[in-house]
Amino acid sequence: MKSVFLALACAAALAQQPPARILVAYHSETGHTEKLAQAIRDGAASVAGVDVTLRKTAGFKFEETVQYDGIVLGTPVHWSNVSAEAKRFLDGIGNALWKVKSNGDGRTAGAFCTGGHASMGKDVARLSILSAFLTMRFVVVGGVESEGFGTLGPEATTGASDPGIGAREIEEARRYGERFARLTRQIRSSR
Repeated sequence: MKSVFLALACAAALAQQPPARILVAYHSETGHTEKLAQAIRDGAASVAGVDVTLRKTAGFKFEETVQYDGIVLGTPVHWSNVSAEAKRFLDGIGNALWKVKSNGDGRTAGAFCTGGHASMGKDVARLSILSAFLTMRFVVVGGVESEGFGTLGPEATTGASDPGIGAREIEEARRYGERFARLTRQIRSSR
């Protein structure tokens, strides 16, 4: 009886809170990174108590940064690292938080990417994003691949020797969005 009451009390408390706000931002040149971004958004939007915004990094108004409880950033891999546009976005997030004397405390962050070949530097690109968010004091949320191993976040190989964004990559991204949303909501409710 106590566990039923506790579950009902937790559900009622969660229902009274405003939704956790998540931004899925991406830079995409060929549409591949955008496909992963959409799948992450769909997964995150499937979690109750979450409001998800999908935006291209270009033209993002950085003063909006403080409105989000979680930010996921996606990039194509350029020379084994993030694109210049993704780097500009990270710099803008940091500057916006600095201006309002804030940081990422109590907020979540994640990364995803696409690269034209298996050895193009997808790990380095995601680590660059996660390193920037860690420096801004965000809580980093990694992914989980189909066999249960942890990952740095969703990724896909999209070059001529690989079929690109298929059902496996879309499903991994969707599951990641779901996981990111659940953890963001949980961290937000504990603040």
